[in-house]
Amino acid sequence: MKFLRIIAIALLMSAATTSPVIADTMLRADGHAPIGVMGDHLHKQGHWMLSYRFMHMDMTGNRIGDNEVNPETIVTRIPNRFFGSPMQPPTLRVVPTTMTMDMHMFGLMFAPADWITLMVMLNYTEKEMEHVTFRGGMGTTRLGEFTTESSGIGDTRVTGLVRLLDSGIHRAHLNIGISLPSGSTDETDRILTPMGGRPQVRLPYAMQLGSGTVDLLPGLTYTGNSKRVGWGAQYAGTVRMEKDNGYQWGDKHLITGWLSYSPRNWISGSIRIEYDTMGTIEGRDPNIIAPVQTADPDNYGGDKVNLKLGLNFSAQSGFLRGHRLAIEGGLPLVQDLHGPQMETDCTLTAGWQLAF
Repeated sequence: MKFLRIIAIALLMSAATTSPVIADTMLRADGHAPIGVMGDHLHKQGHWMLSYRFMHMDMTGNRIGDNEVNPETIVTRIPNRFFGSPMQPPTLRVVPTTMTMDMHMFGLMFAPADWITLMVMLNYTEKEMEHVTFRGGMGTTRLGEFTTESSGIGDTRVTGLVRLLDSGIHRAHLNIGISLPSGSTDETDRILTPMGGRPQVRLPYAMQLGSGTVDLLPGLTYTGNSKRVGWGAQYAGTVRMEKDNGYQWGDKHLITGWLSYSPRNWISGSIRIEYDTMGTIEGRDPNIIAPVQTADPDNYGGDKVNLKLGLNFSAQSGFLRGHRLAIEGGLPLVQDLHGPQMETDCTLTAGWQLAF
C-alpha cells in the first residue's frame, strides 16, 4: 500500500503542472476502461504496454438460488450426492463459511499493426477457505473448524484484439483468444471429517488453480468518448473446449457497461454494471469425494449482477508520463446461485499500466 500511495502522490504532482486539454486521448485517465475490464483498447503499431493488476475477493455465507441459508440448514436438508460410497453420510456434513482469493495478474500487450494488438496475461493466485464440520452422520452438533489453502500459477490467456471501427469518438474491436491450462487441478490439503479424521485429500473444484482445459475466449468491445464523458460496453465469453479428469467447468458469459467522467485529464471516475452468468460443471473428478457442497459439480455457476465504482489516474508529463494507476471496488446487487453455494461480499481490483 505504501507503493500505491507514493505513485498516487507523484501522479498528482505531475498532473498539477499540466494543461487541462491533452491532444492524446489515450493519455487521458478515461482513455482506458475501468481497471476491472480486460482487453478494452488497442495500441498504435510498434507500441507496447505492461500492466499489473491485484484482485481481491471476499465470500461469506451461502445461498440456494437467491435465498441465504445457514450451515445447520445445509447439513439437515441437503443430500450428499456421494451417499452410498464408503464413509459418506446421507446429508452434507461440512460447510464452507468464508473464502478469500487474491490474484496477481501480469499483462503484456504489443501492436504489430494499427489494426491488431496482441495480449498475454499470466496470474498467480492464492485461495483460502474456512469450513465447519458437523459430527457424525446426522444432527447439528459442531465438531470443529478447519481451513484449506492453495496457491500457484493459474491459467494463461493469449488474446488478439482486432479493430472493427475507429471514428475518433466511437471505437469497436473483436476480442479473440484462448486460455491455456497452466494452472494446477490436483491441489490437496488436510480436512476435518465428521468422524474426526484428518486425511489429505484432493481439494474441491473451487480451490483448484486452473480449469484444466483449453478454453475459447470470444468477445466484443465498444468504447466512446465526448469531451469529459466516456462510455463503453463489452461482452466476454469463456467456452470450454474439452474435458480434463472427467469434467469441465460451465461456459461463462459476462456483459458489462460503464460510464466515466473526467473533470481533469489526469483523473476520472467510473460507474459500471456487470452481468455474469455461468453454467454448472459437467462431469466430475473421481478423486473429489466429500460430504461438502463444493465437491458436488451441480453447486457451481448461476447469475450475478454487480455494481462497480472506480477511479483512474494518469500522469500527463514528467518522468511518470504514461504511467497509470487505477482502482475499482465491486458489490453484488443480485446473486441467484446454483446452490448451496458461497455468496460474494465484495471485490477490489487495483492496477498499474505503462504504455511505451
